[in-house]
Amino acid sequence: MTEAKSPAVFLDRDGTLMRDVDYCGDPKDVEVFGGATEALRLLKSCSYRLFIITNQSGIGRGYFTDAQYRSVEHEVLRQLGDELIDATYYCPHGPDNICGCRKPETGLVLQAAHDYNLDLTRSFFVGDKDSDIQCGKQAGARTILVHTGYGRYADQNAADFVAPDLTAAATWIVNSRHE
Repeated sequence: MTEAKSPAVFLDRDGTLMRDVDYCGDPKDVEVFGGATEALRLLKSCSYRLFIITNQSGIGRGYFTDAQYRSVEHEVLRQLGDELIDATYYCPHGPDNICGCRKPETGLVLQAAHDYNLDLTRSFFVGDKDSDIQCGKQAGARTILVHTGYGRYADQNAADFVAPDLTAAATWIVNSRHE
């Protein structure tokens, strides 16, 4: 018997879960948005798997190391608490590198879907940039643009829903899961 596929919520990190700091390589600069933990708990309570999908071109540009990235990631997860995030996937490449993992490419989402047996048609991608929305759409997920981070400057018509923050996005996801 085949195990049923799970729905997921893919989350951009910088500008969606935490204050956007250009090329964040220092854990002291991590500031998770208020309400983020509660929003993630709500999603978990409705059986969503949660994944961070993030471009980290600062590694490829030489602004910080992979070890420094890992320290920042550890602090983000610590501030979120309670092991809410199932896994984090990141692209270390700069925008000039050709790869399949840098958003808006779908490589990281597809890898998570493979690793965790996810149903992308019942999944969502939440982010604050056009590349997040494009990635989610190309992967077959519904998309939510949040106005935290750079969201106010992104294409307001591209996403399935526009929310002021992650709390509103999580509420919309929970309310729309049976549509």
